[in-house]
Amino acid sequence: MDWPISEVARMSGVTARTLRHYDEIGLLPPARIGSNGHRYYEEHQLLLLQQILVLRALDVGLPEIGRVLADQVDTVDALRGHHRRLLAERDRLEALATTVSRTIAELEQSRRDGRPMTAINRPENLFEGIQPSQYEGNLRDFPGLAEEAGRRAAVMTPAETEAGQRERTALMIRLAEHMAAGVPADAEPVRAEIEAQYTALTALHAVSADEYRAIGRSCVDNERWRAAYEAIAPGLAAYQRDAIEAYAASRLA
Repeated sequence: MDWPISEVARMSGVTARTLRHYDEIGLLPPARIGSNGHRYYEEHQLLLLQQILVLRALDVGLPEIGRVLADQVDTVDALRGHHRRLLAERDRLEALATTVSRTIAELEQSRRDGRPMTAINRPENLFEGIQPSQYEGNLRDFPGLAEEAGRRAAVMTPAETEAGQRERTALMIRLAEHMAAGVPADAEPVRAEIEAQYTALTALHAVSADEYRAIGRSCVDNERWRAAYEAIAPGLAAYQRDAIEAYAASRLA
């Protein structure tokens, strides 16, 4: 039995565009291509896709996934390895949840006392449990951006990585403060933040207005992105999405 690419996309949640990209780079060729030019996948390809998605969820880059699959001998052994990595990821997420909880407590206390937030002066606390590669992994539906982000991350120094983490966190906090103050998502202070974000993205790879809108929607639709925003403030993911939509409509039209 085989399944057309549209059905595989529906079952897995991976876009047909991404599946075609996996084929083009030799990561997941279909079992066959029909006379109509459509790709068809069998059980073996579905098992490979499961492994690819597990590894992507663990922030493994596409080149490394290709090497893992090429070296793989036994599917059960490979799955045991993935299971070990999932358990490690669970532990990392627990550490990240503790970090976010501590940061919230620090923010609330600093606002009550009118003093600086001490966690900002302790980056080992602010970023405990956060892995820089998770940001590239979250771009998996945007292959060009994801690959370029991965290449940049591979050559960054620890100081550059920490600076990038700080800026991403600072952006989310600034947006949360605008949202809490009732600033509309299309207001100029928010637009300036979104423009800086867009400029940083286009420094990696060309991003069209439609692609930027899609990235904005991913802030809500991508579970990991949404969780990151919602950990800062409930409703922040939708606020970021709406801000990107407003910016794309006014500045990128």
